[in-house]
Amino acid sequence: MNTQIISISNQKGGVGKTTTCVNLGIGLAQEGKKVLLVDADPQGSLTISLGHPQPDKLPVTLSDMMGKILTDQPIRPGEGIIHHSEGVDLMPADIQLSGMEVSLVNAMSRETILRQYLDTLKGQYSHILIDCQPSLGMLTVNALAAANRIIIPVQAEYLPAKGLEQLLQTVAKVKRQLNPKLQIDGILLTMVDSRTNFAKDIAALLRETYGSKIKVFGTEIPHSVRAKETTAEGRSIFAHDPNGKVAAAYQSLTKEVLKLEKQREKHKAGFSR
Repeated sequence: MNTQIISISNQKGGVGKTTTCVNLGIGLAQEGKKVLLVDADPQGSLTISLGHPQPDKLPVTLSDMMGKILTDQPIRPGEGIIHHSEGVDLMPADIQLSGMEVSLVNAMSRETILRQYLDTLKGQYSHILIDCQPSLGMLTVNALAAANRIIIPVQAEYLPAKGLEQLLQTVAKVKRQLNPKLQIDGILLTMVDSRTNFAKDIAALLRETYGSKIKVFGTEIPHSVRAKETTAEGRSIFAHDPNGKVAAAYQSLTKEVLKLEKQREKHKAGFSR
């Protein structure tokens, strides 16, 4: 199985990374894909949104798995992975992960510890989605070094040009030094309030500024109070409000992501002939 590893990254907080990770992951599962969601944020937002309000009480989390890779201990099949009722698996995170970030600083091959862990799971999933923390620290670099694709959620509120430039520089550096396979799938506009022209202007400006180099997804995720409520319930938007506009948007994003994948595979096949 050719596992697609998609990192959902933006060092700015509150842009809808976790919501995107949950709903794209479950959207892919609904399309028959085998999906693992990896929480790479010590705050554990992804873990909480999938129904584990106290991540610190979970017996095994990502920091334990990365710790095993660091100390060369064996990992049991499926160790620490939690199944979610909507058909995805989760590797949770808790606050210990911030300690792991500190230990990584002095570790050998410190940028690839997460990749080495995910390598032990590759054959079991068609898609692994990584929810990154809002910073460009060692954990995010690990996520970028492990991924072959990135989706960058951007809130349609003001032009986050500076932050985006910084992230793009980090991506370029990781691609150059650690992971030549890394590609940006695109910029995803989130929390779009379609009633205002402001969001339309931002969308147009982003397409103008980055559109030649980076795809801006056709799908825009609308702003919704209901989407915020789902976090408290531990369910996706598909379970919470299946006929709403946010569910429709994530369904459309899922199709766009799968279409990109198909195009890349065709392109690859064309090259290898």
